[in-house]
Amino acid sequence: MTDAPHVPVLLEEVIAALAPAPGETMVDATYGAGGYTRAILATGAQVIAFDRDPDAIAVGRAANIPGLTLVHSDFSALEAALDGPVDGLTMDIGVSSMQLDQAERGFSFQSDGPLDMRMAQEGASAADFLNEADEEAIADVLYHYGDEPKSRRVARAIVAARPLTRTSELAHVVRKALGYRPHDKKDPATRTFQAIRIHVNRELGELADGLAAAERALKPGGRLAVVTFHSLEDRMVKRFLRDRSGNTPGGSRHLPQASTVVAPSFEAVGRAVRAGEAEVARNPRARSATLRTARRTAAPAWNSNDLAEVAL
Repeated sequence: MTDAPHVPVLLEEVIAALAPAPGETMVDATYGAGGYTRAILATGAQVIAFDRDPDAIAVGRAANIPGLTLVHSDFSALEAALDGPVDGLTMDIGVSSMQLDQAERGFSFQSDGPLDMRMAQEGASAADFLNEADEEAIADVLYHYGDEPKSRRVARAIVAARPLTRTSELAHVVRKALGYRPHDKKDPATRTFQAIRIHVNRELGELADGLAAAERALKPGGRLAVVTFHSLEDRMVKRFLRDRSGNTPGGSRHLPQASTVVAPSFEAVGRAVRAGEAEVARNPRARSATLRTARRTAAPAWNSNDLAEVAL
């Protein structure tokens, strides 16, 4: 793991939303370098922390932190490791600074490394996808997960350049396809790398499953705090909390009003929170962060039938 310090984003705001207290049990669904976990433990609460990255788990266990239970697992499967309902749960969605900073993990084009991008370090890699998928499938991933307006052009260039094995190779192909100039404000390869990473790690599916797991794991009055860094993720969290809190928009002559027969399982708490100028100056990664929070009600967790009713 890198020795570079990891600065947790919106730390004070996350802890305020969770309001951990001595004797409570909290879940850090995305342990990473343990920034949120350490702040929660400092309040006297216990923490059960999850991470799919074996490196993060190994470093955390080596630290032997009192009050912390570490679980090597996707956070979508967190219920299996819990003995009962918990008092609070937080998620920090997306790639971690430590993963980005390790060239050998292949998440970034800032340093050359193998074209990997696997958070769990198992399964199909970015190179596997790019070298085996057809042009249409690659273009769809770039368009839907990276907002790449010229996704077909980039996909065509990737297929023509195969096989690709290094991050520098992929970055070069994308830049050439899009006409990159060194003085451009944003490297056009950013969108492609983001999209491939989201696809390889099934990040949006994991988030959807994780939110549903959090709903089932939180006790009445339990607090949820979710930090996202991408508009796709934020829209998913926003819609989840909107639907589960009974705030589905009213109908119109074009779209009938949604049913409200399902009891809200969450109560939204405040508006979305974003980092202030001082935090962004200290930690540029915070610029794109959004925090959304909610409190669990006593209503049962929703199921697929409930979701169908709300959609009517």
